[in-house]
Parts: sequence; structure tokens; C-alpha cells
Amino acid sequence: MSEDVKTTAAAPARPQGDRPARPQGDRPARPQGDRPARPQGRRPQGDGGRFQRRRKFCKFCADTALTIDHKDPDLLRGFITERCKILPSRVTGTCAKHQRSLTTAVKRARVLALLAFTPLHHD
Repeated sequence: MSEDVKTTAAAPARPQGDRPARPQGDRPARPQGDRPARPQGRRPQGDGGRFQRRRKFCKFCADTALTIDHKDPDLLRGFITERCKILPSRVTGTCAKHQRSLTTAVKRARVLALLAFTPLHHD
């Protein structure tokens, strides 16, 4: 079995800077100075178009009297969605330590039927 080597005709070499003009259709050519200059770089802080996001904080670290307890379903309901999913810490602002204990408390409350597993389970 012999391999046939195919040779293709090379396109005529042309310099990179010399490109032929492409047809633009029916539109008239627009002069270069028509468009206003767009400012480059960062916007000034006093723009007023964007709001400043409030810093999230852990509710349990801020108030040490507040404890996470699986027997307190009213507190735990603030950390689950209407579809009974546990909200992530990036949404609630809870620190990692308290998010772990919050998750455990929600799961224990579900087992004790203090919280629903799904929205189909009514009180």
C-alpha cells in the first residue's frame, strides 16, 4: 500500500498590508470623524448609575445571644426558600462555621417534622 501525497496549489502570496477593498453594498461610506469619542478607562465614582452593595455579615456572629437551635423553626425558616431548600451562605451572609451548624439544625428539624422536606408537606 503506497501513500499518495496530495499537493495543493498554493494561493498566490500577497503582502499582509495590501488587501483589496471589499464592496460595502448600498450604504454610503461614512467619514471617520462621525462617531463621538468614547472615554476609555474606569468611570468616575460619582457616576450615580450604579448602586453600592451593602456588605453581608453573619447574623449569629453579630448577635452572640442568638443561637442556632433545631427546636426553633421560626428562626430556621428565614434560612430556607419557599421550596424548602437551604439558602447558601453567599445569599444569607452567614459565616462558614454557622452555616454548617445551621444546615445541621435544619436537617434535624426536618426529621422531627418541625420543618417540611418539600413544599408539598403541609403543616
